[in-house]
Amino acid sequence: MDSTINFQTSVAMTKKDLFLCFLYMGLVGFGGVLPWARRILVEQRKWLTSDEFAEALSLGQILPGPNVVNLSIMVGRRFHGATGAVLALCGLMLAPLAIILILAELYGHYGQVVAVQHAIRGTAAASAGLIVAMGYNMVTRQAKTWRTSGVTALAFVGSGLLALPLLMVLGVLVPLGIFLSWWDKK
Repeated sequence: MDSTINFQTSVAMTKKDLFLCFLYMGLVGFGGVLPWARRILVEQRKWLTSDEFAEALSLGQILPGPNVVNLSIMVGRRFHGATGAVLALCGLMLAPLAIILILAELYGHYGQVVAVQHAIRGTAAASAGLIVAMGYNMVTRQAKTWRTSGVTALAFVGSGLLALPLLMVLGVLVPLGIFLSWWDKK
């Protein structure tokens, strides 16, 4: 799957490190793993560069399934093949699965309690803030030319403000982005 991404990073990492890293991400990033994934993979562990993360995330967004799940599979495969892909995926999903099963049971019993409803609203606000912060962080690093900034702005306007279907926005902007990237390299 990651054969289309040109990973430059060559970091020694065991399968155990890979599994535990994604287990940690799944645990601390409950409700919003993507900002944590970037922080851990790029800034802390330095397993990926900022550009590699952006490329993998971009590919993960156009593939079916959750972005961070696709990202975990690509990163796991990059470092340890099919076994690494499975380990990263299982690490990422194990803690949230256990937690959501427990929370579902508790919510079934206590979901009508006002304090529980307030806690859920507060958690949703914090998750939205993390996603906005990660988006800002990625935009500032990707905005290297007016062309990339323009494509980013068009994507925001098309999907964010005009609420156009994602496939329509991607259908127009992916070829445009590829052409502009090719033009820059020319």
